[in-house]
Amino acid sequence: MIPFLVRRSWFLVCPWLAVLACSVFVHANAANEEPSTKHQEQRTGAAEPFRPEAGKFPPLGKAHAYRGELVFVDHANRRGSIRVQGSGMFRMNDPHPFAMLPYGMVRYHGASADLRDIPLGTMLHVRAFLPPDPKTSAVPVLPINNKDKDANHRRGIGIFPAENHVLLLEDEPSHCQREGLTWKLKELEIKNREGSLLASREPKQGTEGNTSEESFTFDAATRIWRGRECLRIEHLIAEGSWPAEGKKALGGQSVQLGITWKPTLGGVFTRFHISDIWIDGTAMQNAAQQQTETHKAFIKGRWIPAWIDAVEYGKFGRATVTATLFGGMDASLYAEFSKGTAALMNGVENTLKHTEGGTAGPTQMAARGTINDVIKLPGEAPLGSSGIQIRFETDLITEGMRPTRIVKIRPASWPDLHLPREEYIGQGSIDERFPTPAIFLKY
Repeated sequence: MIPFLVRRSWFLVCPWLAVLACSVFVHANAANEEPSTKHQEQRTGAAEPFRPEAGKFPPLGKAHAYRGELVFVDHANRRGSIRVQGSGMFRMNDPHPFAMLPYGMVRYHGASADLRDIPLGTMLHVRAFLPPDPKTSAVPVLPINNKDKDANHRRGIGIFPAENHVLLLEDEPSHCQREGLTWKLKELEIKNREGSLLASREPKQGTEGNTSEESFTFDAATRIWRGRECLRIEHLIAEGSWPAEGKKALGGQSVQLGITWKPTLGGVFTRFHISDIWIDGTAMQNAAQQQTETHKAFIKGRWIPAWIDAVEYGKFGRATVTATLFGGMDASLYAEFSKGTAALMNGVENTLKHTEGGTAGPTQMAARGTINDVIKLPGEAPLGSSGIQIRFETDLITEGMRPTRIVKIRPASWPDLHLPREEYIGQGSIDERFPTPAIFLKY
């Protein structure tokens, strides 16, 4: 159900509209940095399709896993399209729509991100489920067995799964760091600052686990990161690390790769392209820190999402709300939620769009109050959860704040920004989207 925000003045007149609700408690633990390796997916996908339930974080092990190229983004509605990799000719695969779950996490360069941060063409690893509620899905709803259908011999099986609601979306370096993997460069062939690299994806430690060897293309636009330097192909040639022409064995040099796709000469069915090479840990950490700062600034302007676990109603619109903050944020953002902090809470739609009244910004329409308690929940936090609960007391509860509903919260010290029109819903209606799910082509 989509939260409908009742105007604050209405509650002043009719405080009795607050409805008693049952509590739903979610157990988790603080986890805001890169997803734990304990959550690693051991299979290529869940054996049975899984549909998440409201108020429960779905287990990563039940997600369907696939990989593909980001070809379209509607950042305001947290959705887009991915060209899913199958067994056939990659370029012929139809763009496949996906939507982020409200608690779905995006990782780019090993750090938290928003969809708007990821360049089109980037190859991404996806962990996704069936739509929690098909009636309110922001993307087309497909038959449950869609991932088993053969798209014909030229494209193969699995390129349009019904599991299109994403819990975790991550680029290659983020995926490798979460899974404890590294790319090892084996051989280089180059001419006129472009060519191919043979590399294998292997565990960072030990020899156990599957290795994945691939041949990639690179060109003069490929970036090489070393320490705090950004190098070009000609720099490696000038210093003698790479030849100007011909082949060279690279001896299994351990790196992280940024992987994209673009059309390839020679009629190759599936070959991916290297956009970036991070030669050492310092270079990768620098990229992650840059992305972290980008995301922190974004969240401070858009607020941290959460869902309501319970509401304890008082008199005349007063209530204490228990909410679980979603995961995937930098630790410094969670640290600003402390006991006694003044805060604001506003209802949002499942795409995390704020609900606003007319031209009013989220601050004007939000419930104001104080954080009475911050609780770190026991055990390991499931993916999507921060493992942090807050108890927020307000003297003016709004209709959008009921158990399992999605809200956004910010400390009062964060900036008061008015959002662009495409990033909020004026009347709290699911029908108000920019654009509707019909934007996704039917192939």
